[in-house]
Amino acid sequence: MTHGRATSADVARLAGVSRTTVSVVLTERQDIHISPATRQRVFDAAEHLDYHPHSPARQLAAGTSLTIGLVLRQSSEQVAGDALLGETLRGVTAAARAAGYRVLVEALPPGNGTYAEIVRSRRTDGLIVSGPRADDGALADLVRDDFPIILQGSLPELDVPSVDVDNRAGARAAVELLVRQGHRRIGCITNAPLAYTAAAERLTGYREALEAAGFDYDPDRVVEAVFDAASGHRAMQLLLGRVPDCSAVFVASDVVAFGAIGALRATGRRVPSDISIIAFDDIPLAAYFDPPLTTVRIPAFELGQVAGEALLDRVIGRPVAARTLLPTKLIVRASAAPPPGTARAVGSLNGH
Repeated sequence: MTHGRATSADVARLAGVSRTTVSVVLTERQDIHISPATRQRVFDAAEHLDYHPHSPARQLAAGTSLTIGLVLRQSSEQVAGDALLGETLRGVTAAARAAGYRVLVEALPPGNGTYAEIVRSRRTDGLIVSGPRADDGALADLVRDDFPIILQGSLPELDVPSVDVDNRAGARAAVELLVRQGHRRIGCITNAPLAYTAAAERLTGYREALEAAGFDYDPDRVVEAVFDAASGHRAMQLLLGRVPDCSAVFVASDVVAFGAIGALRATGRRVPSDISIIAFDDIPLAAYFDPPLTTVRIPAFELGQVAGEALLDRVIGRPVAARTLLPTKLIVRASAAPPPGTARAVGSLNGH
């Protein structure tokens, strides 16, 4: 017996089938073969549980718009400053066009607008949600209604497929390089508030690298930023006030790092002569900044393409992997070096 409103997962358990099969049967899809006996089991289970699919989700799951949506959980200003969005969108569009679909892009900042507005518009057959937050209850509601969704990010507590880069491994590799270079006082500036799962994962990678090297994790050496360079400038000022003897900082975003370096210059500190910086993303400007950024490269085009292909598979009822992680690569440039006054060899510093 279920508690509260029944979900498609409840129907699937009672009928002994997958949630995808429940979606196909209850949206009356005829283009995917489901045996009459299985269809009847699903109908019987839904009737027994008094389960009724969310009406817009039912209509859209039938695949009538030939459009998929890319929902960005950021403000319009933050989206405008996202230097990798173009490559990610190019990847999503490549996957969509190969299947005869178009892509609708929506900025949906927390607390401003809802998924329901997009769903009710009947403009999309499914959604890629980029930058999911742990506190996103509306997203959980859509998932329970079995609307086709792929997360570009991760929410382990939700039973929904996700496609992401390996944020933890990338951050860990960055901090491991600083450790090999001889740094012992390493700060961290996040790319976003920790409610964003990518920010939390990059912080976890930072912490894992420190603890693996035998260093204590100190929360005073961690400051949150909010996607943009201005927040990186403020975060570095705060970090220097708390821990003035930092010799290196892992900044979990190139754009945030630009602001952080500006704050260092305002105090007369040089990068990397006085303090080393390693960032994350490898946006096009990173190689041409002064100094060129050592950073973690993410495969932005592939991230969009794989997420788009996974969503299209969900729309037509094909099985999709629960979690797909794409590898990152550490790109070593000039912004990170051994601490001031050290001359010891640090071994090979090539990216991996």
